[in-house]
Amino acid sequence: MVAAAVALFLLAAALFPSLLAPYPPLAINPADAFGPPSVTHWFGTDESGRDIYSRVIFGARPSLLIGAAATAIGVGLALVLGSLAGLGGRWLDFGVGRLLEVLFALPGLLLALVFIAIAGPGVVTTTVAVGLSTAPGYARIIRGQIIQVRSSAMIEAAVVLGRTRAQVLRRHLLPNALAPVFVIGTLGLGQAVVWASSLSFLGLGEPPPAAEWGAMLAAGRIYLTTAWWMTFFPGLFIVLTAAASTVLGRGLQRRAVSL
Repeated sequence: MVAAAVALFLLAAALFPSLLAPYPPLAINPADAFGPPSVTHWFGTDESGRDIYSRVIFGARPSLLIGAAATAIGVGLALVLGSLAGLGGRWLDFGVGRLLEVLFALPGLLLALVFIAIAGPGVVTTTVAVGLSTAPGYARIIRGQIIQVRSSAMIEAAVVLGRTRAQVLRRHLLPNALAPVFVIGTLGLGQAVVWASSLSFLGLGEPPPAAEWGAMLAAGRIYLTTAWWMTFFPGLFIVLTAAASTVLGRGLQRRAVSL
């Protein structure tokens, strides 16, 4: 319930930031620079006097958007690769399996950095890079699920009853094999947000002074000993997002297993 409440708050912040934030995210007030958390500024202010709470709220939209888009790219590519491996026959399964092993040899974040080095930095490139780096893990899960369902008694019964290959595929195999995709996406959303924020922290995402959590972390690291709140609160929201999506994903996973 706590994870659901956090997720609803983050969703509201992404959809209606102006209703939750008391100040514009780029409003500068040098007189209030480096103000600690107070009644006026709940999360304090940064080096330009901008309200950090307002910037964190407005930062929910780009951070969650990048995470959701990257997850969609990763799951979409994984559906193609996993389906080819699970349904395409022995040699196609072998080829896709070797490709996934090669991709697994590189850490996900390193794979994203390699793609950005080739394609250039930017928000779109970062989103695609994170999506590509998460696809191999999803693809192996989907492939295993398809193989498990394909060898089940349910599929054998459908074949005995005279169902065509297309009917078996459309009505029985794919709906049951791809049921965990939503759970996989929920679990992966938090990871995608963390990776996207990491790339923004390295200067490969939203450029400053954008209100994006990773960029805010990068801007505040210089003042970590004197203005800890500049990095603490954006980092806290990254952690909350990852934790909430993981808890909700695990809950959905347990519910799916019980059903």
